[in-house]
Amino acid sequence: MRAKIWGCRGSLAAPGPDTVRYGGNTSCVEVELDDGSLIILDAGTGIRTLGLREMPRKVHLLLTHLHLDHLEGLGFFSALWRSECEITVYGPSSPMKSLIRRIEGYLSPPLFPVHLSDVPSKLTFLDAPDGEWSIGPARMFSQHITHSGPAVGYRIEENGVSLAYMPDHEPFRGGVRDVDPAWLSGHAIAHGADVLLHDAQYTEAEYPSRIGWGHSAVDQVVAFGSAAKVGKLLLFHHDPLHTDADLDAQLARAKELTDGQFDVDAAREGETIDL
Repeated sequence: MRAKIWGCRGSLAAPGPDTVRYGGNTSCVEVELDDGSLIILDAGTGIRTLGLREMPRKVHLLLTHLHLDHLEGLGFFSALWRSECEITVYGPSSPMKSLIRRIEGYLSPPLFPVHLSDVPSKLTFLDAPDGEWSIGPARMFSQHITHSGPAVGYRIEENGVSLAYMPDHEPFRGGVRDVDPAWLSGHAIAHGADVLLHDAQYTEAEYPSRIGWGHSAVDQVVAFGSAAKVGKLLLFHHDPLHTDADLDAQLARAKELTDGQFDVDAAREGETIDL
C-alpha cells in the first residue's frame, strides 16, 4: 500500500513563498493498493492535480464529510469527465438527505455550470458503512467521528499494515482530559495504525477561542496518537493562515510533546508514504 498527499490544508492558503514547503491545496490523499486499486480520500483542490495523471477505470472516492474544502475539487477531477470511468463515492450518512442529493447541491447551477446527472462517468453513491467492509484486497473500517455535522473517519488495512485518516476531528472537545481511550471519538479507527493522518489545525494558544469548531490543537492530537498507540503521526489539515515557519514550530512542539513515544511529522503536499 502506498499513499500520496495531494492536499493537506484546511482551506486554501494564500499563495506565496511562506506556503511553499507544506503546500496550499485542500485535503486529498491518494492510496494505491498492492493490486493497483485506487482509493482517494477526500476531494479537496488537490484532486485536480491528482487527476492530471492517467486514472484507472475504477476509482473509489471516500469523503469524510461535505464541507466545501473537502469537496470543492470534485468538479475538476478529470475522471469525472471520462465516460469509461466508474467512480464509487462513499460519504457520511445523514437523516436529512441522501449523499447524492447533498452533493448535487454543489455540482449544479448556480454554483457549478453542469448538473451532476449530466457528467459522463458512471457514478455510484453509497453511505460509508459503520464498521468493517472491504475494497478489493483491503479491509476497511469507517465510523462517525466528532466534527461539525455528519463526518466519518477511515482506516485502510492491507497485508498487515494500516493507514488511518481523520482530517477534521475534535476528540478532546474543550481540552485534553483523562478519558478511557475506548470512549474517545475515532479511537477504534486509529488504534494501532502504522500511520495516522490527523487534524492538527490549531496551536495550543489558538484553541480556547475555537472550542467546538471541530478541529484539534497540537497537544490534543499528540495525546490522541498516544492513546491510540499509533506508529507514526502526520499532522494534517494545516490552518490556511499558518506559514511554513508556523508549521515548523507546531511540528517542533509536537515532537517535544511525544518525547519519543512515536514518530511524528507534518504532512506535506507531494509526499509519498510507503507502507
